Amino acid sequence: MPPSYVAPYVKRGKTDATDAAAICEAVTRPTMRFVPIKTAEQQAVLMLHRTRDLLVRQRVTIASSIFFTRLSRPIMRRAASLNAD
Repeated sequence: MPPSYVAPYVKRGKTDATDAAAICEAVTRPTMRFVPIKTAEQQAVLMLHRTRDLLVRQRVTIASSIFFTRLSRPIMRRAASLNAD
């Protein structure tokens, strides 16, 4: 059951006891919907997607770092090419 479904039943404070009471109250409601349990295959696919997202973020971070490092030093490159002549 998603926490957003239980939140309206929390009377006060955020403790384990009040959360448990709110869950018990929410479960007894006839209109309460439940989230189905994911299969092992679904969890594996989600893990692959999260891993791919992490790798893409890291690649973009490294590329941006290299780009802006080179961008911040154009004078040094130009001076080095002039001294080579």
